[in-house]
Amino acid sequence: MSTNPLQPFLNLVPAPFRNRYILVLTLFFFWMIFIDKHDVITQWRLEKTKAKLERDKDYYAKKIKEAERQRKNLQENGERFAREKYYMKKKGEDVFIIEEKK
Repeated sequence: MSTNPLQPFLNLVPAPFRNRYILVLTLFFFWMIFIDKHDVITQWRLEKTKAKLERDKDYYAKKIKEAERQRKNLQENGERFAREKYYMKKKGEDVFIIEEKK
């Protein structure tokens, strides 16, 4: 009768983990959660990055719409814009600036 030299170490392992199916499932889950290329931590980081990029996309879409609106307004009212912003005037014309008190 030969005795297993690892028997004292096996007795230290809880009984459910001595079952080979439980052991394989435990190793599988450990592998999938911590070691695999698509582990939980990586997925969480990717999800955070994706959410940030979507927020940035919405922000820049709003900025693009605002810039397009300003461009259209400038094309339609170019003379008005130049007169108000840069105080330009036509020849022989006087410009009076009226500022409101705040």
